[in-house]
Amino acid sequence: MTDSTTAPASPVVLEAWFDLQCPDCFQALDDVHTLRGKYGDRLDVQLRHFPLPKNKHAYAAAQAAEEAFAQGKGWAYAEALLARTADLADRGEPVLLEVAAGLGLDAEEFDTALVDGRHLLAVDADQAEGQALKVTGTPTYVIGGERLDGGKSQEGLRARIEEIADRLLAD
Repeated sequence: MTDSTTAPASPVVLEAWFDLQCPDCFQALDDVHTLRGKYGDRLDVQLRHFPLPKNKHAYAAAQAAEEAFAQGKGWAYAEALLARTADLADRGEPVLLEVAAGLGLDAEEFDTALVDGRHLLAVDADQAEGQALKVTGTPTYVIGGERLDGGKSQEGLRARIEEIADRLLAD
């Protein structure tokens, strides 16, 4: 007897440890898009925050991204912000609000969230977990318990992620 009500297998989780002021993370979006296209809903790509000390506005950007997730457009916000890393470096926090407004999000609520610090704990938790996982640069990926560091070079990362995803999805 077969059970036709069995739930589909859980998707494979790919944690993308990004600094939202990092130009290399912007370049990594091409790989993220390719992976999403290849695997669809079988691959759950999760943005994890790892703001680097050298990027002055990365911590605020991570908090703003959390507010964007709360407003339902987290990945769209992260991608739009990564496209403006140079502008963010030059102009700082006004860029965070401009990107929010450009996506139709409540920019006033973004401003309030940055002032009241409602997303500090989420960003701090990601940063602490990243340090525990020995994340040192961005982009870094974690899939199937393996950490893949793209902080020095992204060459071959997507192929390695695909190998691991294919293996995990075959199990």
